[in-house]
Amino acid sequence: MTKITGIETIRTRANGTWLFVKVLTDQPGLYGIGSASDHYRCKVIETAIETIAPLIIGRDVSRIEDIWQSIYTSGYWRNDATLNTVQAGIDMALWDIKGKEAGMPVYQLLGGKTRSAVAAYAHAQGDSITELEDDVRRYWEEGYTVIRCQLGNYGGGGFLDRANARGPKNHWPQDKAFDDDAYLQAIPEMFAHLREKLGWGPKFTHDVHEHLAPHNAVQLAKLLEPYRLYFLEDLLSPEQVQWYRLVRQQCATPQAMGELFINPHEYLPLITERLIDFVRIRISKGGGITPARKVATLCEWFGVQTAWQEGGDNDPVNQMAAMHVDLASTAFGIQEENHFTPEEYELFPGHAILDGGYLYGNDQPGLGLDIDVAKANALLDPDKASKSYFMAEDRRRDGAIVRP
Repeated sequence: MTKITGIETIRTRANGTWLFVKVLTDQPGLYGIGSASDHYRCKVIETAIETIAPLIIGRDVSRIEDIWQSIYTSGYWRNDATLNTVQAGIDMALWDIKGKEAGMPVYQLLGGKTRSAVAAYAHAQGDSITELEDDVRRYWEEGYTVIRCQLGNYGGGGFLDRANARGPKNHWPQDKAFDDDAYLQAIPEMFAHLREKLGWGPKFTHDVHEHLAPHNAVQLAKLLEPYRLYFLEDLLSPEQVQWYRLVRQQCATPQAMGELFINPHEYLPLITERLIDFVRIRISKGGGITPARKVATLCEWFGVQTAWQEGGDNDPVNQMAAMHVDLASTAFGIQEENHFTPEEYELFPGHAILDGGYLYGNDQPGLGLDIDVAKANALLDPDKASKSYFMAEDRRRDGAIVRP
């Protein structure tokens, strides 16, 4: 039996927001890597991994499910973003080791390929509809079939200048205010323009990022129905998912939800009641490959598809872990794209290749990629890594926070 002898953490990216786990074993040269990245709480996750390590050192690496369950209950309280990320990093590394011992890619251990490559969707945006149209055309010409369309950043199209917002005289210092009605006007107009100019070949998605009040969210889903979206993402916040029942009753716009989910009880009703069409849990925030394959199986039984959340703050290891689940799952729908710099790609020999709207892995054992620790250490910028990072704050005209 191969035993766990230690767990190392590797913090990298220039701003220090990537964190990787390296699970060491008593077999010479045998180790596994996993992603435990958290853009906003990287140092917290690193400390949590150090706290968990004594629990599993000395255990048999083959007992992946048992180790997952042991960590899950180790602190009494469970289903939180920190513990899930700790579990995910260790879980990915253990699957990496199992694949290396078996001499097989992880997707083979999960049942084998169900497709030849993993479709990815692009992120098009522009500060104006014309700029957005040009960006959509660029991705379409590159080969992407599914393209996310955004006017500027999240909430784009729904912001009013402070001078036109008609806020209170004692308003807090902010240069713009989010307005539901402005958004409800701008986004349907955006898709009307794109369909007129680009036709029905491209498949479009849009990310609301939970900016709307629930009743307005229902209205937006209805207004976008004529434009046949591939999906409408994060229409509602996790606190308001009950409103998806009203969305389902009133329109057929496909719904994608889940990147903020950390607790199975948040997404189970949405899947089993068929209230969403795509589940978008991040593999690392859901707890790793072990729970992700269970979610994918659940989706298969209820006709829901997976669209694992792999946004720009993610990393190549988590991307590869998601790809292995995608390749082996018949519930796969699409995966979010990632773009990394050449210097970042150099850290990961064997990383996935993104080409023409598809992600391609390799047939190497385990996850199929490694991490160059020396280059990872060199990439880290101590000054940037010492800073704290927070989610951007959008506010309404009276100063109230818009919850993402």
